[in-house]
Amino acid sequence: MSLTDESRRIEEALQHLTHMIRRHAPSSGRHKTAVPSLSLMHATELFEPIESVYKPSICIVAQGAKTATLADEIYRYDPSTYLVISVELPVIGRVLQASPEKPHLSLRLSFESDVILDIVKEAAQLTSVPTKVSRGIAVNRMSSTLLQAIVRLMELLDDPEDIPILAPLVIREILYRVLQGEQGPQIHQFAIIGSQAHNIAQAIQLINRQFDRPLVIDQLAKSVNMSTSAFHKHFKRVTEMSPLQYQKAVRLQEARRLMLTETVQASDAAFRVGYESPSQFSREYARMYGQPPMLDVQKLRSSDTFSDVLTQFHKQ
Repeated sequence: MSLTDESRRIEEALQHLTHMIRRHAPSSGRHKTAVPSLSLMHATELFEPIESVYKPSICIVAQGAKTATLADEIYRYDPSTYLVISVELPVIGRVLQASPEKPHLSLRLSFESDVILDIVKEAAQLTSVPTKVSRGIAVNRMSSTLLQAIVRLMELLDDPEDIPILAPLVIREILYRVLQGEQGPQIHQFAIIGSQAHNIAQAIQLINRQFDRPLVIDQLAKSVNMSTSAFHKHFKRVTEMSPLQYQKAVRLQEARRLMLTETVQASDAAFRVGYESPSQFSREYARMYGQPPMLDVQKLRSSDTFSDVLTQFHKQ
């Protein structure tokens, strides 16, 4: 296929995808769909970026542009690229382009690692993996075959009775196309049971399930069959942060959610996410979000886009 043909097919698929997202997500905010792992985003203006723990997922922009920030690294993606997150990561999502005339339109499709491994077992050409553990997030160049598969998944929303049978097949094709991409081997490694990348993914799940408990690194490393030194090194490579920094990010994000969505007081939120000292919580919160907890919450609540902010404030 020539570059001209590939560009034309991508453009046609993007036009179709843009139309369908606008139809199934007609108002501003994040929208769930009849496909449980698929959500849609429609934004007519820029709003305060919110940190969320993203599950393994594929993020595609049909119109506009977006960034995902992990620690100090920023990943930009737009209709010419897509974002893949291979493990649960506390990412800050920011919409870069949005207006009533030309809204930001995007989607997120979450997936399970066992599906990745199942596909690789059946496709001999997908067996290569990196020699070193890779970052759990990456931006890839868009392909027409991937976009066309995404369009077919979106088309199922018009025939909900077909979703239970056909959606798993189309999602499987989507993941196959992703694995064929430039970052395919990096995604594959997190699904290989017993690999260092898979061990780190398991540890990340444990931290997310028990973020309010004290984190004992030696025990956590032992639980995933790794030495403490190897665990630290590979955890940092995957997440761009130490295990304690990761836990802190998850704790502070959950506390922010509690204060915003459940009107919990700062001290109560601190204790609920595992802090023993409200003053330490306030210091670390201000360090991450730029101001003390209640001032931050008041600012978000007074924002013109507060309702849009709330739609972002859940585990992805």
